Amino acid sequence: MAILAILLFLSIFLLILYGYPVAFTLGGISMLYAICFLEPGSFIALSPRIVGVVSNYVLLAVPLFIYMGIMLEKSGLAESLLETMAMLFGKVRGGLAISVVIVGALLAASTGIVGATVITMGLISLPTMLKRGYRTELATGTIAASGTLGQIIPPSVVLVLLGSVLNVSVGQLFAAALIPGLLLVVVYIAYIAVTAWLRPDYAPSMPQEELDAFWAKGATGKIIKAFVLPMLLIVAVLGSIFGGIASPTEAAAVGAMGASLLTVSQGKFNLGVLKSVMRETTHLTSMVFIILLGATVFSFVFREMGGDTYLVNLIEEANLSPMAFLALVMLVVFVAGFFIDFIEIVFIIVPVVAPIFVRMDIDLIWIGVLLGLNLQTSFLSPPFGFSLFYLKGVAPPGVTTQHLYRGILPFVLIQIIFLGTVILFPEVVYFLID
Repeated sequence: MAILAILLFLSIFLLILYGYPVAFTLGGISMLYAICFLEPGSFIALSPRIVGVVSNYVLLAVPLFIYMGIMLEKSGLAESLLETMAMLFGKVRGGLAISVVIVGALLAASTGIVGATVITMGLISLPTMLKRGYRTELATGTIAASGTLGQIIPPSVVLVLLGSVLNVSVGQLFAAALIPGLLLVVVYIAYIAVTAWLRPDYAPSMPQEELDAFWAKGATGKIIKAFVLPMLLIVAVLGSIFGGIASPTEAAAVGAMGASLLTVSQGKFNLGVLKSVMRETTHLTSMVFIILLGATVFSFVFREMGGDTYLVNLIEEANLSPMAFLALVMLVVFVAGFFIDFIEIVFIIVPVVAPIFVRMDIDLIWIGVLLGLNLQTSFLSPPFGFSLFYLKGVAPPGVTTQHLYRGILPFVLIQIIFLGTVILFPEVVYFLID
């Protein structure tokens, strides 16, 4: 029976790679195996499990954070932030690229949606960076890498889903991921600064006349308008979670309302925008939850067939140490990220390995942060990195796929080294956790 559970896993994985819809493959194939190989009495426990997933209060944060991110995309926040930040760092070599990284971090803390961030920054900053004489590889790599910060910097939809699957506190997962996420931003900036110092032609500074024009025309008001409102929103959402004032779901509701008010303050809010945001939110939320329901059926059938017990015994018989097993899982997740989306990885691979981590007495909060960093890396990795596809879709005609691949490789290397550092020094994860 346990061998059938492994065959179920492989069947689903292969069919998804072949192109079948994830949600229906997960649920449909699992039910087919269940009907053929499980006792009829086993199905009694399936319905309560599905109801439990649908009524999970924590998962209510998913549509709220998605709404918040899409609404902020419509508000013009990214454009205002990028323009202002570029002028603030204008005198520094590589200042425009550094501003892209900082704005990527701010948008990650405001939206948490990778595709929207990469596309927005690609449309706004890539033409400007190329016009200013930036090396194409450095410009594209910086934008693609910065756009994926929403995977690890809270409030992140990925972390919400990981918290649900790993059955750990989403608030604690947010707190654990914040310091690693901010340190990654610092490492990105350090790389850009060193590159600009070694190769000044790769990242020139802004022309002095443009900087003078900016400071001569109400610069202080522009800075306040660009930073104060987004920072208030970030503090309201994350501060309420870390301060114990609100649960992640309640904070997500605050964020959704705050994003709407911010869009109103920018003069971009109207009925058409509201309809568009609600439509996109419904679409993305439906996709996440239908996959979640299929994953619930898969997890149930896999465990009823003894798949989790079989894997635990297999690992024990192989005498794999906890660190060796962790390395194996990280490698599998990294490679899987080349081919399938993070949602499928969270709902297919993570439920299978989580019981083994528990058996090995490995802290699941730490595992959640490592998985978030790993999934972020897979978003960048050629040839199938989703961020690269997003950016290629909005890049000017002169920007080739080869430019994207060459530009992102240093950032992928940074990510891998950083992931290894967090594995070796787990204290970074627990800095904000009581």
